Amino acid sequence: MRCGVVTIVGRPNTGKSTLLNRILKEKVAIVSRVPQTTRHQIRGIYNDERGQIIFIDTPGLHVGRDQLDKFMNQASGATLHEADCVIYLVDTSRRIGEEENYAVDKLKSVQAPLILALNKVDLKGEYLPDYISLWEKAKGQSVNEMKNFTLLPLSSQEGINVEKLIDILFDYLPEGPALYPVDTVSDVPQKMVIADIIREKFFELMKQEIPHALGVMIEEMQPRRQKVVYIKALILVERESQKEIVIGKQGAVLKNVGTLARAELEDLLEAKVFLELYVKVQKDWRDNAAFLRESGYEGR
Repeated sequence: MRCGVVTIVGRPNTGKSTLLNRILKEKVAIVSRVPQTTRHQIRGIYNDERGQIIFIDTPGLHVGRDQLDKFMNQASGATLHEADCVIYLVDTSRRIGEEENYAVDKLKSVQAPLILALNKVDLKGEYLPDYISLWEKAKGQSVNEMKNFTLLPLSSQEGINVEKLIDILFDYLPEGPALYPVDTVSDVPQKMVIADIIREKFFELMKQEIPHALGVMIEEMQPRRQKVVYIKALILVERESQKEIVIGKQGAVLKNVGTLARAELEDLLEAKVFLELYVKVQKDWRDNAAFLRESGYEGR
C-alpha cells in the first residue's frame, strides 16, 4: 500500500479544480472560467487497491495585489515543500505571462518529485513547447536530464491521460497506511463547501460582470425541523455599486442564485433547504488582514 500528499499548483484558471473533480469522479471543488475562483486549499482523497492519494487543490499562484491575494499565495506556497509529489498544471492553450513566470520561480526549488502536466491538449496545445522551454530555462537543464520529473500532456476536461497520471503518482508515493477512511472523499468543512456552492452560482450567472470583490460567508446553519435546514449566508462586496449588481434589478440576480444554490445544496445535504441570502458592503474587505483571519482565510 502507498499513501501520500500531492499538491496541484499552477497559475489561476489552468484547470486544477476540474482535474481534481475528474480524478475523484465527484465535485469537491468550485469550477469556473473566471480566474481565482478557488480561495482555500481543497483536500480530495482518492482510493484504490494500490493505496490512497490525498490531493490538495490550491488557489492559483499569481502576482498579489491585496491581502486576500497574499493569503491565497501563502496557502498555495505552504504546501509545496510538504508534499510527497507536486503536479504543476499549465494551460497549453494560453501564452506564457507574468503569472506563469511567478509560478515557475516559486516551483523551481521544490525537492519533491514534480509532474509538469501540460493541460488542455484537446485544444491543440499551441504553446506546449513554450512551457517546456520555460521550465528547462528555470532548472538550467533539459527535461530529459531532470531527476524525479515527469512530463505529461493531458486534458482534465476530457479525461485524456488522467488514469496515467494516477499511475505515475503511485510510483512516486511512499509506502504507508491510509490516513483517511477509504469512504472519505474530502475533508473540507461543510460550511466552506456551502459558501463555495453559493459563490459558484454568482459566477455562473454573471460571468465577467461579477467582481472578485465578492465573498460568501455562512453566518448560520441549523436544522429547523426534520429534514429541513436553515442557512443564512452573507454576500460581501466592497462598494454600493457592486451591491446593486449582485442584487440585480428587483432582486432578480440574488433570487436566481438562491434558486440554483438551493437545488445543489438539497442534493448535498439530502434535506430541504431554506436559504437566506443578504448582501453587505464591507469596504476593502480583501485588504483587511484582521477580517480575513476572522473569516478563515489565513492558515487554510
